[in-house]
Amino acid sequence: MRLSIVAALAAVEKAEFAYVRDLVEITDSALSKQVSRLEQADWVTVEKGQVGRRPRTWLRLTEDGTDAYRRHLAALTAIAGPLLRE
Repeated sequence: MRLSIVAALAAVEKAEFAYVRDLVEITDSALSKQVSRLEQADWVTVEKGQVGRRPRTWLRLTEDGTDAYRRHLAALTAIAGPLLRE
Protein backbone atom coordinates (compact mmCIF):
# COMPACT_ATOMS: atom_id res chain seq x y z
CA MET A 1 0.00 0.00 0.00
CA ARG A 2 2.76 2.45 0.91
CA LEU A 3 4.56 1.75 -2.36
CA SER A 4 1.39 2.67 -4.24
CA ILE A 5 1.05 5.91 -2.27
CA VAL A 6 4.69 6.85 -2.85
CA ALA A 7 4.40 5.97 -6.54
CA ALA A 8 1.35 8.21 -6.86
CA LEU A 9 3.19 11.09 -5.20
CA ALA A 10 6.38 10.57 -7.22
CA ALA A 11 4.51 11.55 -10.37
CA VAL A 12 3.38 14.96 -9.09
CA GLU A 13 4.69 17.93 -7.09
CA LYS A 14 1.90 17.48 -4.54
CA ALA A 15 -1.48 15.79 -4.53
CA GLU A 16 -4.72 16.27 -2.69
CA PHE A 17 -5.53 13.57 -0.15
CA ALA A 18 -8.76 12.62 -1.96
CA TYR A 19 -6.91 12.21 -5.28
CA VAL A 20 -4.42 9.77 -3.74
CA ARG A 21 -7.22 7.94 -1.92
CA ASP A 22 -9.13 7.44 -5.16
CA LEU A 23 -6.04 6.52 -7.17
CA VAL A 24 -4.84 3.93 -4.65
CA GLU A 25 -8.43 2.78 -4.01
CA ILE A 26 -8.41 2.73 -0.20
CA THR A 27 -10.50 4.32 2.53
CA ASP A 28 -9.75 7.66 4.14
CA SER A 29 -8.77 5.98 7.40
CA ALA A 30 -6.44 3.47 5.70
CA LEU A 31 -4.73 6.24 3.73
CA SER A 32 -4.43 8.41 6.82
CA LYS A 33 -2.77 5.57 8.72
CA GLN A 34 -0.28 4.87 5.94
CA VAL A 35 0.47 8.56 5.41
CA SER A 36 1.19 8.91 9.14
CA ARG A 37 3.77 6.15 8.90
CA LEU A 38 5.32 7.68 5.78
CA GLU A 39 5.39 11.07 7.51
CA GLN A 40 7.14 9.56 10.56
CA ALA A 41 9.76 8.10 8.20
CA ASP A 42 10.16 11.59 6.65
CA TRP A 43 9.10 10.32 3.24
CA VAL A 44 5.93 12.44 2.98
CA THR A 45 4.89 15.86 4.20
CA VAL A 46 1.31 16.80 4.95
CA GLU A 47 0.00 20.30 4.32
CA LYS A 48 -3.41 21.38 5.55
CA GLY A 49 -5.30 24.35 4.23
CA GLN A 50 -8.54 25.46 2.71
CA VAL A 51 -9.97 25.96 -0.72
CA GLY A 52 -12.75 28.44 -0.23
CA ARG A 53 -14.45 27.28 2.94
CA ARG A 54 -13.55 23.64 2.51
CA PRO A 55 -10.64 22.08 4.37
CA ARG A 56 -8.07 20.32 2.19
CA THR A 57 -5.04 18.15 2.82
CA TRP A 58 -2.15 17.91 0.37
CA LEU A 59 0.55 15.28 0.36
CA ARG A 60 4.05 15.76 -0.99
CA LEU A 61 6.93 13.31 -1.35
CA THR A 62 10.07 14.54 0.42
CA GLU A 63 13.57 14.32 -1.00
CA ASP A 64 14.21 11.34 1.30
CA GLY A 65 11.01 9.74 0.05
CA THR A 66 12.00 10.29 -3.56
CA ASP A 67 15.44 8.80 -2.95
CA ALA A 68 13.97 5.79 -1.18
CA TYR A 69 11.45 5.27 -3.99
CA ARG A 70 14.22 5.38 -6.61
CA ARG A 71 16.28 2.83 -4.63
CA HIS A 72 13.25 0.60 -4.31
CA LEU A 73 12.56 0.79 -8.05
CA ALA A 74 16.21 -0.02 -8.78
CA ALA A 75 16.03 -3.05 -6.50
CA LEU A 76 12.83 -4.26 -8.15
CA THR A 77 14.38 -3.76 -11.58
CA ALA A 78 17.43 -5.76 -10.53
CA ILE A 79 15.19 -8.56 -9.30
CA ALA A 80 12.94 -8.51 -12.36
CA GLY A 81 15.78 -7.92 -14.82
CA PRO A 82 16.43 -11.60 -15.58
CA LEU A 83 12.71 -12.12 -16.11
CA LEU A 84 12.51 -9.23 -18.56
CA ARG A 85 15.36 -10.64 -20.67
CA GLU A 86 13.74 -14.04 -21.22
